[in-house]
Amino acid sequence: MPRNAPRDARGDLPRRSGATTARRGGSGGGRGGGKRRRSILGRLVYAGMLVGLWAVIGVAGLVAYHASQLPPIDQLAVPKRPPNIAILASDGSLLANRGETGGRVVSIKELPPYLPRAFVAIEDRRFYGHWGVDPLGIARAVAQNITRRGVSQGGSTLTQQLAKNLFLTPERSASRKIQEAILALWLEHKYSKDEILELYLNRVYFGAGAYGVEAAAQRYFGKPAKSVTLAEAAMLGGLVQAPSRLAPNRNLPAAQARAAQVLAAMQELGFASPQDTKLALAQPARPAGSRGGGSANYVADLVMDVLDDFVGKFETDIVVQTTVDPALQATAEKALTDTLNANGARYNVGQGALVSMRPDGAIRALIGGRDYAQSQFNRATTAKRQPGSSFKPFVYLAAVERGATPETVRDDAPIRIGNWQPENYSHRYEGPVTLRTALALSLNTVAVRLGQEVGAKAVVQTAQRLGISSPLQANGSIALGTSEVTPLEMVGAYSSFANGGNAVIPYVVASVKGVDGKPLYKRGEAGLGRVVDPNAVGMMNAMMHEVFVIGTAKKGDIPGWELAGKTGTSQDFRDAWFIGYSGSLVTGVWLGNDDGEPTKKASGGNLPVDIWKSYMSVALKGQTPVPLPGLNRWRRAPETTASVASGGGPGGLLGALLGEPQPAAAPPPRPVQPRQPSRQGGDDRNFFEKLFGL
Repeated sequence: MPRNAPRDARGDLPRRSGATTARRGGSGGGRGGGKRRRSILGRLVYAGMLVGLWAVIGVAGLVAYHASQLPPIDQLAVPKRPPNIAILASDGSLLANRGETGGRVVSIKELPPYLPRAFVAIEDRRFYGHWGVDPLGIARAVAQNITRRGVSQGGSTLTQQLAKNLFLTPERSASRKIQEAILALWLEHKYSKDEILELYLNRVYFGAGAYGVEAAAQRYFGKPAKSVTLAEAAMLGGLVQAPSRLAPNRNLPAAQARAAQVLAAMQELGFASPQDTKLALAQPARPAGSRGGGSANYVADLVMDVLDDFVGKFETDIVVQTTVDPALQATAEKALTDTLNANGARYNVGQGALVSMRPDGAIRALIGGRDYAQSQFNRATTAKRQPGSSFKPFVYLAAVERGATPETVRDDAPIRIGNWQPENYSHRYEGPVTLRTALALSLNTVAVRLGQEVGAKAVVQTAQRLGISSPLQANGSIALGTSEVTPLEMVGAYSSFANGGNAVIPYVVASVKGVDGKPLYKRGEAGLGRVVDPNAVGMMNAMMHEVFVIGTAKKGDIPGWELAGKTGTSQDFRDAWFIGYSGSLVTGVWLGNDDGEPTKKASGGNLPVDIWKSYMSVALKGQTPVPLPGLNRWRRAPETTASVASGGGPGGLLGALLGEPQPAAAPPPRPVQPRQPSRQGGDDRNFFEKLFGL
């Protein structure tokens, strides 16, 4: 175009020819199309970035919202674990755990290495590699759950599980999962991996009321967590997935199958050698039976009832040392349950209790019922029942303290008090008899006469002085044991005879310590002091010794030991008692039915004596015999003993018993001549005259 070519009104050059314009237009159209394609791709990238940004903002907002529902981070703290009360036997072995957790806190250092590794292997194999939340673990769990067409694995890490246990409710929701992840991140920031794992092992639930691995090991295997085997560790590790379904005491096959999966995972990760794994699979773990059949729980319940008397409020684990001997506890339970299993139905006896203590009141064994799993009611400490003739020693002691002696004579003859006319079980009467014989053979009329002589109020006061705390009715029938008492009270009161006349308060707690070993309580040596004169104790021991020689507990005698005691049977055979003692151990047995239904002639002289002897024969075995205080001074001469046992003298009756078996007869030697009682109800002859019945 010429340089001076005309321009249009806007000063622009005129357009070219149509062909040229078309070409340019075609070429320009191609360039315009490329720009449009680049714009669409850019827009997609831009849109993707924008969506991603909004997604991040949305997630951040969602996290921020759920985080705002939690306490401020600077105020977060791991909540204190409820304190555990470890109740130990006298030898330091564990009797039971009490408290909300069921076991003490353990450190990871005291556990065998394979125990915590079992949980890592099956629950969170990348535990030491992630930072609280494991995306790979979640992806793997989702993939496996899809391919297996069911929920077989969860994506929560151990840290997330701990966060849920510590801070959140069991609710399953997206909100809870977000909060769980937030808290897991905080835990990972706050604590080391081993600290997190230790917290987890002490907080996770294992079923059956067991929180923490120590409680679970004790609950299922009867041993501390530090002593579990590899097979047991694998079973515990697999248990947390579904404690109710996999509990070995409920579903052992399922628990063992799950443990096998844990062992396979441990071997795969190098946590267990092939040889150890093979052995554990060949000898799978099995739950241990309850030690003592669970009767130690009666002891634990008693400890919890009295613990507040010794320690105040505590926020950390404590250890209570008791006076109970675990071997004697097991022996006592076996004696009671074996006898009831063999003869309970025959005698219509459904329940029983046994209390055994040292003469100073230290409880060595306590059985509160036939089966703790079936009934937690503690009949040894709580059930109040009529003691029957086992109450008579308090009547006789009141008489002895007012001048009577074992050779004092009273009439065994009908007696009436108002409209009440007590009788001997056999409806027979033997006439004048010595108190020694009357108590040994449990004659009702003599006991009632003595009660009338000394007064019902004196009988009540005597029983209370020796430790009976239940309300007692001061009436004529008190002499036959019609006021209700507990077995623990009766055994405690009899202890005064075994220890020479000192009152005792039965006790089971010897000491209490914190987990750090700091003493919180220790029982002192001081007792309640003397409440019975030594001479009176000797006479009572001599009379109750005759119960084993000629009386209602003759079959309970243990050769080589000086023993004393008294049987008791309440009206209509509703209660059967026997309380007997040596110089080193006092033991009482009660049998009956919780609803008061009469037994089929179960009396103090049959089943209770059987249980007592079965237990005491083991309890005293190997010990040096301890003499009964004052017995030798007031012991009956051998020929006199034989005479009474034969039935040849006035003290030799074989039938006037209140529901109690007759003593066996022996060849009749020279009879004993009775002596009429003095006006004061005592005996003013010298010791040798008393001894030989002159």
